[in-house]
Amino acid sequence: MTTRTDAPTRREQILKEAARLFAERGFHGVGVDEIGAAVGISGPGLYRHFAGKDAMLAELLVGISEQLLRGAERRLAEVDGGPAEAVLDSLIEGHIDFALDDRPLITLHDRELDRLRHSDRKLVRQLQRQYVELWVQVLREVHGGLTEAAARSAVHSVFGLLNSTPHLGRPGSLPGRTATAALLHRMARGAFGAAAAQE
Repeated sequence: MTTRTDAPTRREQILKEAARLFAERGFHGVGVDEIGAAVGISGPGLYRHFAGKDAMLAELLVGISEQLLRGAERRLAEVDGGPAEAVLDSLIEGHIDFALDDRPLITLHDRELDRLRHSDRKLVRQLQRQYVELWVQVLREVHGGLTEAAARSAVHSVFGLLNSTPHLGRPGSLPGRTATAALLHRMARGAFGAAAAQE
């Protein structure tokens, strides 16, 4: 996720460009020479940082799942003891940051997750389940009438809504980051409210 303010390392630069290129042209449509050229090094030079494209893909998809979970845990700790509404708002804000700032990773996950080796794919799924369950717990504190199953369905639905950002057009075609984030936040809260109204 793009929350750090210091200069990215060469490894991070490589991953960012790999994510962009993989999302644009598909995993098999991109060679290591192209990734290297995007960051100003030779293709073979990438092997000083990664064993190959498969390793890049694994680090991208496992890495973002870890970052989402750790970020959510951090947000919960920061609002510890606060009202559940504030905790839910913080979680939504964190996921919106991801959805707006890391759009290529959403595309990459949708298209290329099955290319990961079994152990990496299993780890991604495990991290994602933990992330979902954290949201389910908070959502049920806000909307006490929601069953666990309904809350889980609502969380998955809201993730689908927020993760639709790659389909909203080119970055410049959006109404502006602040306005888009506010719209997504209202839609997420509205969806959760609608789910609770049905219980």
